Amino acid sequence: MAEKDLINVVFIGHVDHGKSTTVGRLLYDGGALTEQEYRKLEEIAKEKGKGTFAFAYAMDNLKEERERGVTIDVSYKRFDAKKHQFTIIDAPGHRDFVKNMITGTSQADAAVLVVAAKEGPQPQTKEHAFLAQVMGIKQVVVAINKMDEINYDEANFKKVAEEMKKMLLGIGYKEDNLKFVPISAWKGDNVAKATDNTKWFDGKTLIDTLDDLEAPPSPIDKSLRIPVQDVYNIKGVGAIPVGRVETGSVKPGDQVIVMPSGKTGEMKSMEEHHTQLTEAKPGNNIGFSIRGLGADDINRGDVIGPVKDPPTVVTEFTAQIVVLNHPTAIPVGYTPVFHLHTAQLSMTVTEIQKKLDPKTGGVAEENPKFLKTGDAAVVKIKPTKPICAEKFADFPQLGRFAIRDMGQTVAAGVILEVVTK
Repeated sequence: MAEKDLINVVFIGHVDHGKSTTVGRLLYDGGALTEQEYRKLEEIAKEKGKGTFAFAYAMDNLKEERERGVTIDVSYKRFDAKKHQFTIIDAPGHRDFVKNMITGTSQADAAVLVVAAKEGPQPQTKEHAFLAQVMGIKQVVVAINKMDEINYDEANFKKVAEEMKKMLLGIGYKEDNLKFVPISAWKGDNVAKATDNTKWFDGKTLIDTLDDLEAPPSPIDKSLRIPVQDVYNIKGVGAIPVGRVETGSVKPGDQVIVMPSGKTGEMKSMEEHHTQLTEAKPGNNIGFSIRGLGADDINRGDVIGPVKDPPTVVTEFTAQIVVLNHPTAIPVGYTPVFHLHTAQLSMTVTEIQKKLDPKTGGVAEENPKFLKTGDAAVVKIKPTKPICAEKFADFPQLGRFAIRDMGQTVAAGVILEVVTK
């Protein structure tokens, strides 16, 4: 059987509207959470006196594992639908959401925006939707949850769907990329199984709606890009760089180049989990050696690509950013640390070209003096030294970044244009 295309989905929405429960129900009814795992979660939930939260624990117990430093994969649950394979990124709080959106592993291709039928859209619903839009997510499924609380009333569903549609079109989404589904995650209506309670609804279940989304083009068809995470110096072996293949593929014997330095060599050997590979593809976390290159020739934040199509080295770039959390304001000349793929580097905001209006996605102000929390803007950025980066449109994996300052993520963004060296 052909391998299914992978779609990464992030679950967003207001804090009490049932995101985690929706994820849990999807995994359980979709067969990715076993009866045994579910019973275990139910026990924990009962002990804590939160019976209805059993599903929510499906992701939360993973969160604890994540905090204890168990492998990265646990925070992303996989499940299979008929046509596609999915990775679910559950984004509990605002900050986690952003962090997850921009870590390389969670290239979200689509978002499920969960909104409670009774309350309708809340300020956070809109904020998350706008954030997803600025971060390049085009496809959105609106899950109107807790239909059981409004007795599965069709008119109420339509009213909330209409409000949501107006809001999403207002911030720049296209109508063709929006879908609306009535669900009750707690009761199980219309998440993976259609029920009589929503007989009036002629659309598909949440799982089938997700399955109709478009998978992104396979990153294997693109040019090779491996951002270097670490370089280990092993006695008797030499330098072993480690990194995740983001795009393209590589075989031993291929001629590769390390950027920004421009040093070249031949891919000698590659292994993943102590197994030698004859080919490395997107998603493989590999340790490798390059003939002719030592530990001084490769650093964290470098990007490895083919000699024929080297990774882009930029001296400045234009980006679209969202300020998530800044105690005062971001002026022109602000120089925080940027986290871009595996690179961490001070960069300067040299120009604030325009502030965007979160209500319309249009321009709110040309050349503002500064940006504050909640603002989205188009800015010019200059790294303190040349760095590997790509336009988000060409290589999303190497085109989104986080800005950190004072121990927190203050902003996030995607690269629109680059000035090359």
